Amino acid sequence: MRRSEFERAVDDEFGARGSSLLVDLNLPTLGNRTAREAMDAGIPPKEVWLALCAETDVPLDRRYGVGRLEPKRR
Repeated sequence: MRRSEFERAVDDEFGARGSSLLVDLNLPTLGNRTAREAMDAGIPPKEVWLALCAETDVPLDRRYGVGRLEPKRR
């Protein structure tokens, strides 16, 4: 997962409250860092995404493969 995919996934899943979750919610599995702090510390976006999903009870079927753009048609 790239950072841009992470940001799309957060927008899609959490909408307007996503930006505040990234800076306000501490994630215990990432050393009580916020998602933004974890990414700034070099933790991969996918790991941050999965920790954010676990902490906010996002269903498993909405955790994987999100944030990707649809392939361009030829």
